[in-house]
Amino acid sequence: MGAINPKEDYSNIQNLTFDAVIVGGGGSGMRAAYQLAQAGLKVAVLTKVFPTRSHTVAAQGGIGASLGNMQEDNWHYHFYDTVKGSDWLGDQDAIEYMTREAPKVVYELEHMGMPFDRNEDGTIYQRPFGGHSANYGAKAVPRACAAADRTGHALLHTLYQSNVKMGTQFFVEWIALDLIRNNEGDVLGVTAYDQETGNIAVFQAKATLFATGGAGRVYRASTNAYINTGDGLGMAARAGIPLQDMEFWQFHPTGVAGAGVLLTEGCRGEGGILRNKDGEPFMERYAPTLKDLAPRDFVSRSMDQEIKEGRGCGPKGDYILLDMTHLGAETIMKRLPSVFEIGKKFANVDCTKEPIPVVPTIHYQMGGIPTNIHGQVVVPHGVEEGEFTAHYDKDTKQYTYQGTRDYVKPVKGFYAIGECSCVSVHGANRLGTNSLLDLVVFGKAAGEHIIDYVTKHHGDDYAPLPNDVLENTLARIRKLDDSTSGENAQEIADTIRDIVQDHAGVFRTQALLDKGVQEILAMESRVRNIHLKDKSRVFNTARVEALEVENLYEVAKATLISAAARKECRGAHTVVDYELAPDHPTYSYGRRDDEWMKHTLWYSSDNRLEYKPVRFNPLTVEAIEPKPRTF
Repeated sequence: MGAINPKEDYSNIQNLTFDAVIVGGGGSGMRAAYQLAQAGLKVAVLTKVFPTRSHTVAAQGGIGASLGNMQEDNWHYHFYDTVKGSDWLGDQDAIEYMTREAPKVVYELEHMGMPFDRNEDGTIYQRPFGGHSANYGAKAVPRACAAADRTGHALLHTLYQSNVKMGTQFFVEWIALDLIRNNEGDVLGVTAYDQETGNIAVFQAKATLFATGGAGRVYRASTNAYINTGDGLGMAARAGIPLQDMEFWQFHPTGVAGAGVLLTEGCRGEGGILRNKDGEPFMERYAPTLKDLAPRDFVSRSMDQEIKEGRGCGPKGDYILLDMTHLGAETIMKRLPSVFEIGKKFANVDCTKEPIPVVPTIHYQMGGIPTNIHGQVVVPHGVEEGEFTAHYDKDTKQYTYQGTRDYVKPVKGFYAIGECSCVSVHGANRLGTNSLLDLVVFGKAAGEHIIDYVTKHHGDDYAPLPNDVLENTLARIRKLDDSTSGENAQEIADTIRDIVQDHAGVFRTQALLDKGVQEILAMESRVRNIHLKDKSRVFNTARVEALEVENLYEVAKATLISAAARKECRGAHTVVDYELAPDHPTYSYGRRDDEWMKHTLWYSSDNRLEYKPVRFNPLTVEAIEPKPRTF
């Protein structure tokens, strides 16, 4: 007979107060924390894992910035590439802000001690990356500031050390459970769970910042860490915040076949070549200028096409080969040491002597919690009179929309940055190296705005918490504690992953998406009926997994419902039904700017969709007009 666990009454719950609480201790959370700590604010960072184990470590290949250390480059080339990479769903004001700030934040990291690789003249080493070009697509340009193939790893350690020096308070292996909002809709903090003890606490704050990362574990085959379960998105959705552009997910071309482990784009940046079963470097046919260094969505689609047409490798013809043998062992061990190790461990391949089998694998979430360039969470306000429409006229080069709401009203006290947010610099597809850049640019920007908000526009007193502050959290916890039968959390999570993988993969059809919506909605009762067999409190990973399922489920619903509604092809969202030729006179590849150049908003309460305009106008320069994407 097992140990008997006394029923917990959860009566002794702590209430902790801070100027700011940051949920997530990865690259973006720690960059914001550093900014706040420098200003002397009292900051709490809740992190699911030890900060240096955050998923930021997976961004191996570099951080994008137009330093021009290897070839001539400037921020406007970077701006153009990012708008084009986003397939014109990115907000051009945010993209301008990010690409202008890029050199500054990289030099700040360098001065913090980040160990970038160096050129012979002492400048930061930069490698080419997919979609990075000089002179507006004319030729590839090295823009990825790299620390071998461990750039994310170096970033995490640099930021963690900087925060320790500044006295930032970390709550390690704590998991935020629910967002706290009052009747006015203001955000006052979070409830959270300590994995070590099972204790629950209220973290009350003048400003609450989500930096919880993405939700790549909603797919079966993923490059993402196991912690990437969309916790910030789930909390926001349950609290009535819409999720934006969740139909757009990026598939990385080079996940190790059968394992999903990421091989950095730095492989192709250093000169690696994708080959089919005939040994052909096939990307030359699809992207004659940039070849293997076309954007990730384009390369992934091309790889999938090769496999579908019977030119895949292996006994089943189901993968492509990434060939780096011509680079030489010296270059590989200097610039790609982690790739060498991954090849050995996960593919049983020595990449200095033979190619590594790869397949497109889910990698990065384009959508998330909607924000502005200051990291403030923004939501539509007011009643829409009539149906929202957006339209780009290619003859007049004018972007217009018909809508009566304020689409960018800030939620008081609530911020989001990094992969859990949607500012939107990534649009329908992310330009490589912009993930690390996004983290530090908007982490710093949110930090600066929170300092101003807390010190100038927020009094010394904390806003009173609502009487039901713990109601939702305790209801969820007690339901698990009281359960005597029901569904296994891991089995439910795996079923969710199967549905999303099978119905919203690289290539999509309308029928697949519609069926996926039906299947995911039918999971509702099972998700709400999870049984926790082990009721213990100390490091109970089963309890954590059960709580994560609810977040995964929100993400899965948002993804499938949003994707099924978008009747076009754009960026990483390719639907066979709407696909057209690249040289189609009106709708290249099936992208419909005259109807679908708009952001999706999904609401959890009733699974409804709304739309809002793309912020088409940059801050200081002319807009980049939509064109067919050629590479």
